[in-house]
Amino acid sequence: MKTIHTDQIAEAVEKLCMDANYLLSPDIAAALENAACRERSPNGRMILESLQRNAEIARNEAMAICQDTGMAVVFLEIGQEVHITGGSLTEAVNEGVRRGYRKGFLRNSVVRHPLCRENTGDNTPAVIHTEIVPGSRLKIELAPKGFGSENMSAVAMLKPSDGMTGVKDFIVKTVSEAGPNPCPPIIVGVGIGGTLEKAALLSKRALLRPVGSISEDPVSATLEKELLESINALGIGPAGIGGSTTALAVHIEVFPTHIAGLPVAVNIGCHATRHASVVLDGM
Repeated sequence: MKTIHTDQIAEAVEKLCMDANYLLSPDIAAALENAACRERSPNGRMILESLQRNAEIARNEAMAICQDTGMAVVFLEIGQEVHITGGSLTEAVNEGVRRGYRKGFLRNSVVRHPLCRENTGDNTPAVIHTEIVPGSRLKIELAPKGFGSENMSAVAMLKPSDGMTGVKDFIVKTVSEAGPNPCPPIIVGVGIGGTLEKAALLSKRALLRPVGSISEDPVSATLEKELLESINALGIGPAGIGGSTTALAVHIEVFPTHIAGLPVAVNIGCHATRHASVVLDGM
């Protein structure tokens, strides 16, 4: 049995909050550069180049890529041989978010009650997803999710008879109706299968895959390619001003489901789709 103290977790989360908000991940940076080379619209190309300059300024000046520094979504993969000491794991994560957003001068965007709308003042609580895995390590992946893109996401409980055509139509329609709101070029995370909440979780996890990575499932891999072509053919373009680059990638994750169901979730990520991760080894 290995131990990890909650102080380590809070410190790690604090740093991840700033890293995720300041540093565009290398895969997305490369995708934006490639898109700028391929973009057919001069205005679209100008936007893509501006996004690259924005990311460079954020990195060099240690400041947020976007003013919406998001709600902190935290994925924890906890090794089953890890013993967490020093207090509450949930509170350690929230303390890290609290400190990271304060130290990093990041906007507090969380309200205490969805109807009463009082700001919590420290961007907590985080949304935390935990998974127990083999081993003696703890992986923390933090994804600040802005709501320009989150608000454009959707879930559909399709019928099995809707089949592949129904799935494609729903995904493309969701992106089309989102238009410029999620700050394109977007990354489209798709979850298919499971139950309502499992499909939604799959779609959010899909956003964390390296941009342009191909699904190991051959059916999903083919669907990713077809959907990316269909979405880019919409002509929404960078910043929604028209062009051939509406999406940088479509990532699909699947899970077994019930004989009577075909749940499909679309979670849209903005051009930055921020995330950062760290692995803590138990002592």
